[in-house]
Amino acid sequence: MVRILSALISIVVLTACNGASDLDKPAVPLGDFNLYHNIVVAPKVQKLPISREVSKDVLTTAIKDAIAERFDRYDGTRNYHFGVSVEGYVLAPPGIPLVLAPKSIMILNLTVWDDAAGKKLTDEPHQITVFESLDQGPIVGSGYTKTAEEQLKNLSQNAAKSIENYLVKQNKAEGWFERPADAIIKRAEVASTPAVTEN
Repeated sequence: MVRILSALISIVVLTACNGASDLDKPAVPLGDFNLYHNIVVAPKVQKLPISREVSKDVLTTAIKDAIAERFDRYDGTRNYHFGVSVEGYVLAPPGIPLVLAPKSIMILNLTVWDDAAGKKLTDEPHQITVFESLDQGPIVGSGYTKTAEEQLKNLSQNAAKSIENYLVKQNKAEGWFERPADAIIKRAEVASTPAVTEN
């Protein structure tokens, strides 16, 4: 993991758009989706020595809050659960030569559960790598202009947006969130339908 992060920290051109830029717009359609459990853990998280440091509690809370900020906008009738494991991060520090323009990075694994079906939709955890938004220009790294908390919030919001993009893609390809409602709901709908009699 450290070698992976070491390679990623040298990448300058691969950066993300601001993950919060669309939160004031209607949510992207995602079928009959409702996020019920939003679990974020970091049991084996790794960081590069040059990175600013945050506690595991601060790290997981920031990601959990960003996921809630994005997915609490969905109000479907079928419940799904997220299990997110933070694998590694870099919060770019100040004091690095400008030519390097280090970027903050986060790697996490996502597992999605279908509550009604009682099974995972992801056979294996889906790995997501996100970079900080390129809003400082290509020269100055965010370590000069943002606090660690601001960097973490930006990464977390970008991660939440990347999760949404992945779910939209999977729903389109596999119909993850387009399944029929539970049998109980169906029976309730049938029971509430007025009977039609013939003369």
